[in-house]
Order: sequence, then C-alpha cells, then structure tokens
Amino acid sequence: MIIAVFCVILPRMLTKTQAIVLHAFKYGESRLIVDLFTRQAGRLSFIVSLPRSAKATSKKQFFQPLTILELEFDLRPKAQLQKMGDVHLSYPYSSIPFEPSKISISLFLAEFLYHALKGEQQNPNLYDYIHYSLEWLDNSTSSYANFHLVFLMHMSKFLGFYPNLEERGERKEAGGEDAFFDLREGRFCLDAPLHRDFLAANEASKIALLMRMNYPTMHLFRMSHTDRQRLLEVALLYYRLHLPDFPELKSIAVLQELYQS
Repeated sequence: MIIAVFCVILPRMLTKTQAIVLHAFKYGESRLIVDLFTRQAGRLSFIVSLPRSAKATSKKQFFQPLTILELEFDLRPKAQLQKMGDVHLSYPYSSIPFEPSKISISLFLAEFLYHALKGEQQNPNLYDYIHYSLEWLDNSTSSYANFHLVFLMHMSKFLGFYPNLEERGERKEAGGEDAFFDLREGRFCLDAPLHRDFLAANEASKIALLMRMNYPTMHLFRMSHTDRQRLLEVALLYYRLHLPDFPELKSIAVLQELYQS
C-alpha cells in the first residue's frame, strides 16, 4: 500500500526592516514574546529565544519598550508568532533611558502605542513619524514639556481621524467664530452636537492651539500644568472614541506628576 503524504508549505519571504518595540514578556524559561511595529509589515508578534549565557542579558536589552531595532526574518503572513533572525540596535538612545522626565514620557508612549497600534497594517509613513519623534525627543535638551500632546495630536493624521480644519478655515475667512469642537466627528462647529462628546469654546480654542504646534515651535506656546493635564485627558478621550477597545492608560499618573509648574 502506498500512502501519499501531502505537505502544506506556508509562504514565506525574507524581510529586512526597522522596528520599534512595543511590549515584551517572558514565555517559559528562556524565551520572550515581543510585539513590534515594523516599517515593512506593520505590527507583528515574535517569539525570541534567549541564550543561556551572559549574552542573554545583553540581548534582552534589545526588547525594552521603544527600542529601535534593525531585524531580518522570514515573514509568514498566516503565523501568529514570527521567528526572528538577525537583530541589532538601529538607533541607540543617548538620553531617553537615563533622564527621569524622558523615562516618564517614554513609559506613557510605550503603553499608548501598544494599544493605539493594535492591528495596524503596513504604514511606513506612520512608522517614520514615530521613529522621527523618538529621535527628536532623545536629542532634545529642553523645552519638550508639550511633546506627548503634540505627538498624540499629529499621530491622528496617520490613523485617519485628524481634526478637520477646512470648515473652520472657511468660517474664519467669513468672520465667523467657532463655539464647539465635536470629538466624535473631529471637527469645529458653531452649534453644540446632540451628544455629550464635545468641547465648549474655551477648550475648543485650546485644541486649535495644540494643532498649531510642532516639535520645534511648541516651546513658544505657554501652557499651565492644569491646561496640559486637561488636554491630555481630551486627547486620550478622542482616541477612545475613534479606536475600538482603546482602554484607560495606567501610565497617565506618571505624566500627571511630571510637570508641576
């Protein structure tokens, strides 16, 4: 009797890419499961074996949140866990892991990105924005108190729900004034929406101010600790309204204590 054996060969392709570590946790005695946001393939999870030697400690450092890596692997589109090949640091940080204020910001960003990028497919522009932002923060020496707010606001462009400015511009040209900002629709409006997820005039104007900021100029916009706290609450509410299952973040408390002046 001849028994035919058929093997299903899953497609694979050698992929070289930069990636940002989102999260890692121990799996067994000598392995990690690592979530990465890659430039070439979007969000992926990897299983990583750590050597039982002194090299294990150094290799484990590669997988701290927000580490920027260069890696090579066989991409298996149907696999839940990818197997990592060659990996090394792409951009070694010079200040983020060592300065208390930047550590606080990075803890928040890591938790935020872990949830905001769930299911995110290939999006090189989004990857480049995050990569550029992390390098900017690492190289900055002062005047980055509003960094996390500017980061959140501008990242919404790449996820498809950046506030609509066209209607606001047309009204301004006609001499009209905004009274409200509709968080669900992501737009400024003259009349209060029929739901409760909106901002009244004083806070709507702060959203407009935040949208004018970028990293090089944000130090020119003075903001109190209370304003900064409130804008962070609003920005995270905005994400919860536009991203399914986006949770309350535990690391907010760290940022709330960071800038007290």
